[in-house]
Amino acid sequence: MSKKRFETAVVHEGYDAKEMLGSLSTPLFQTSTYEFQSAEHGERSFLGEEDGYIYTRLGNPTVQVLEKRIAELEGAETGLAFSSGMGAISAVLIALTKANDHVLCSSGLYGCTFGLLMMMKEKYNMTVDFSNFTSKEEIRSQIKKETACIYIETPINPTMQLVDLQLVAEVAKEFDIPVVVDNTFSSPYIQRPIELGCDVVVHSATKYLNGHGDVIAGLAVGKKEFLDKVAATTQKDIGAVLSPFDAWLLLRGMKTLPLRMDRHSDNAEKIVERMLKHDKISNVYYPKNGDGDIYKKQMKRGGGVISFEYKGDKKESQALLDRLSFVKVAVSLGDPETLIEHPATMTHAVIPEEERLKMGITDNLIRLSVGLEAWEDIWEDLEQALNN
Repeated sequence: MSKKRFETAVVHEGYDAKEMLGSLSTPLFQTSTYEFQSAEHGERSFLGEEDGYIYTRLGNPTVQVLEKRIAELEGAETGLAFSSGMGAISAVLIALTKANDHVLCSSGLYGCTFGLLMMMKEKYNMTVDFSNFTSKEEIRSQIKKETACIYIETPINPTMQLVDLQLVAEVAKEFDIPVVVDNTFSSPYIQRPIELGCDVVVHSATKYLNGHGDVIAGLAVGKKEFLDKVAATTQKDIGAVLSPFDAWLLLRGMKTLPLRMDRHSDNAEKIVERMLKHDKISNVYYPKNGDGDIYKKQMKRGGGVISFEYKGDKKESQALLDRLSFVKVAVSLGDPETLIEHPATMTHAVIPEEERLKMGITDNLIRLSVGLEAWEDIWEDLEQALNN
């Protein structure tokens, strides 16, 4: 069969019902261990001389379907599933670095990713720098002989700035430095970094990939040689592996990813249009309305996350959230429900104020994850909170 289109692959890739007694739904292999045919079979399995399942921390049939599917959707050779997005990020960054190495990052990062890098800096004498990645010259000037990898969020959480992935990848290849991209805010339906020359893509699959707010999970995709190394070391030994049940839920949620991402994007565009005209909002940050050239180059839609600056201080911004009716004050994103949060005191609270302000995360910046509800109802709730 010829290569399937995204909307088909997200439903079928990595699974053949004929191999599983005709079960249309991927079976849930809820087991911790597997029986060997003999002691010799067990020996061959542990030596890697024979394919098969040994122990679910090392591999599981349900999880494997998910790993094959995300690899196909991202255009990568292989995938690995983890128990959280930070599990995926930690495993990849630890596998790529050693003591005294240097990591070059985008100018903003999720708070826990920042915290992880600062811990690695303290424990292993690593150095971490931030870049806007605006030109090849700027990138070249920040690369050091000890640079182990480039780590990028785009859109950046929560400022929604975009990074030109193809530009960064071209420079990184000059120095043979791997580029890791957190693609959580876009999902592979909207953006595929591997196709733009990047090496590893990570996801908090908790968000858009699952789409229902009932799973904590992480995914990584890339070249087989590298991810086999991750599977055999940082994934296996640290142990942040995904449970079969959560993999099953993710496979179910992902089947509607294209439909949901289009709806999230449609709703967000309507909300942005109205926010831009509201006199209580000073700035609105949304990919489609920001870095237009980069957006057209690498993104299919704008996604469902909007950030905006309220005309008020920290306490007034927090009070705005408290005036909402059905929009939920909660961290995370990509749920059917519309969620709103205050990054400076919630998702990015771990970042020191001086660094946070450099990243553009002000005390009056608010992040909105636009849900699947009627956009008119979402706006009515936001508007009443803004006007009161």
